[in-house]
Amino acid sequence: MRGWLDRGLARGARLGARCVWYDSIRSALMLQSVPLDWTCGDLSEGLRCFHSGAFFQAHEHWELVWLAAQEPEKTFLQGLIQVAASFHHFQRGNCVGTISLLRSALRRLDKYPEVFAGIVLAPLRVAIHSWLEALETTPQSSPPPFPQLQLTGRGSVLWNRS
Repeated sequence: MRGWLDRGLARGARLGARCVWYDSIRSALMLQSVPLDWTCGDLSEGLRCFHSGAFFQAHEHWELVWLAAQEPEKTFLQGLIQVAASFHHFQRGNCVGTISLLRSALRRLDKYPEVFAGIVLAPLRVAIHSWLEALETTPQSSPPPFPQLQLTGRGSVLWNRS
């Protein structure tokens, strides 16, 4: 990446100025997306919480990763966090909040391919639609089971706990 930052560095060097900010700005502009590792740390712990129905805790773990994430993983994680938060709302009896967050999560997750960042999205999208249909039907029908996230590994599903 050569351009105005490089020209600024060269001009600053000629003037004898220290361009400490240059490296941090250049690094920030060149950030690459980083693969999400669901086998350790807060992603793994959040996944464990999500699959056990501890949705608030899943949301908290994933939010720690989301805070440091870059696009496109940042918006993807935000969608997953909203799914977890929606089921927390459901557990607390807030169907309006559940519907709102599921719709918002679906809008975010629909932007991604069938498999992204190690997660198989098609079953999750189907589950979200089923939940919305159950909650928005009058009279309200019983919702389906909470979804389980499916992880991939070289094209195969590693984890599908039902």
